[in-house]
Amino acid sequence: MKIALAADHAGFPLKEKLRETLTREGYQVEDFGTHSEESTDYPDYAAAVGQSVAEGRADRGILVCTTGVGMAIAANKVHGIRAALAVNDEEVRLTREHNDANVLTISARYTPEEQATRFVETFLNTAFSQGPRHARRIAKIAELEEKAVQS
Repeated sequence: MKIALAADHAGFPLKEKLRETLTREGYQVEDFGTHSEESTDYPDYAAAVGQSVAEGRADRGILVCTTGVGMAIAANKVHGIRAALAVNDEEVRLTREHNDANVLTISARYTPEEQATRFVETFLNTAFSQGPRHARRIAKIAELEEKAVQS
């Protein structure tokens, strides 16, 4: 599985730890930056990861910033992206099973490394349920997205 990974300056240290873990576990990781703790703008990284996932160059995306919220907002502006903020293990599992989330955002400030690693593991190892009610809802989300693009 190919993972698109990025963070802003606040998320850089946690991103580096996650990159090391993902690589060690055999994932193919494309690191879109940042590569230091020098101040940056998170929408740039959300766009890069979002485009990579939306275009099929990566299977899933992981983004890290101070709260994870800014990255989720920005990534969800990319057509085809369903980004979800990691809050707890159960919600991460449900974002995959019910919402077919393809990008996970993580708070560097409020998520310890061990918990972030668990979130990523759950996100990457949980399949979309594909039951009729979940598929119907994902189709409705896609419809909303298409209408927004057309207007």
